[in-house]
Amino acid sequence: MTQTAFLNPPRAMVSTHSGTIAGERFLVLDSWRGICALMVALFHFPTGSTISQSAFIGSSYLFVDFFFVLSGFVIASSYGNRLSQPEEVARFALVRFGRIYPLHLLMLAAFVGFELLRLVLPQLHGTGAAPFTGGFDLRSLLANLLLLQGVGFEDHLTWNAPSWSISAEFFAYLLFAGVVFVAGELAWIWFVGAAVTAPLFLLGFSTHHMDVSFDFGFIRCLYGFSLGALLAWFQHDSIAGARQALAKGGPRMAWTLAEIVMVAVIVVFVSLSGDNDFGIAAPLVFALALFLFAHEGGWISAMLRTPFMLTLGALSYSIYMVHIFVQARMINIAGLVERKLGLGLIDDIMLRGQPATGFGAGWTGAVAIIAMLVATIAASWITWRFVEMPAVAWFRRLSKRI
Repeated sequence: MTQTAFLNPPRAMVSTHSGTIAGERFLVLDSWRGICALMVALFHFPTGSTISQSAFIGSSYLFVDFFFVLSGFVIASSYGNRLSQPEEVARFALVRFGRIYPLHLLMLAAFVGFELLRLVLPQLHGTGAAPFTGGFDLRSLLANLLLLQGVGFEDHLTWNAPSWSISAEFFAYLLFAGVVFVAGELAWIWFVGAAVTAPLFLLGFSTHHMDVSFDFGFIRCLYGFSLGALLAWFQHDSIAGARQALAKGGPRMAWTLAEIVMVAVIVVFVSLSGDNDFGIAAPLVFALALFLFAHEGGWISAMLRTPFMLTLGALSYSIYMVHIFVQARMINIAGLVERKLGLGLIDDIMLRGQPATGFGAGWTGAVAIIAMLVATIAASWITWRFVEMPAVAWFRRLSKRI
């Protein structure tokens, strides 16, 4: 593949969640995004259950790196040949802003509303910090409004904690556009440099391995994003050709075996690498998985193209953005019920070696997990239908005026 292919990739139109190859959506990668969002939600949900305490769920924060790799792949595939003029860069920035900011703003408003409610209802205070203190102070609210919470301006996670990643990703979008606009067909050199130096930086300066967010989150994002962009550059044509061959009846069993092995590798890798420096390889593992599943060649891919899985993919951004709020309110409600009825729903637990307040072990934790997943998906459908999609459409119309 030639260097100029980065600026002139095969025909690709951007979609809400994923890119396309030769006019086709990456449907399976959409579904993977939904799975990864649910894994992150399970990672954040405090229960004493075997599921929550497992090594796999305990290291599932690494699935955020799948988002970064996929974003780089999609953005490079979809916009690599459309950023040669200033107005194209402006349109790109506006569309990407419209994709992430409206829901981010809504969730900030929800958290602010709850802090206001805590001011007038002392029974909601619990044993935590006073309203508008700690991770919910007004200074950090300003940083969140400006999308600065994931690029080194904060010294702890604040407000809607997972939103650090959309902060980092938004600035990765802008950096991508600037590099492609300035460097043109030589932009790939910059992304190679970023993909090499970012993990070395994290190994040298992070004391939490890949589990960085407010501090080195942008470096972590840049690592995965650059790998995804390079994959789009060098493998775009081969993926397109293989998909066309598979559509005509390719070796499904071979692809199925490869997909089964890849899923096993992901499970083992995540389970073993979340608390050590081996986690630095997460973007590489996910880049390999992305390359494999972009072909949509096996029976696992066929299952990931079912309506339910595709719906999870469509809801993935909302799942990611609403789950912490849903989980926190579940704990609040369960705490109130316990104080009134003494059902023993909430307890002080040890979650992966750290003290936490959450649902207990046994059936209590299992039922809580199921309820959380159902509530999160339901809330996500509402925000997807009434916030995400209208906002995306509005910003696209606005961008056409530039």
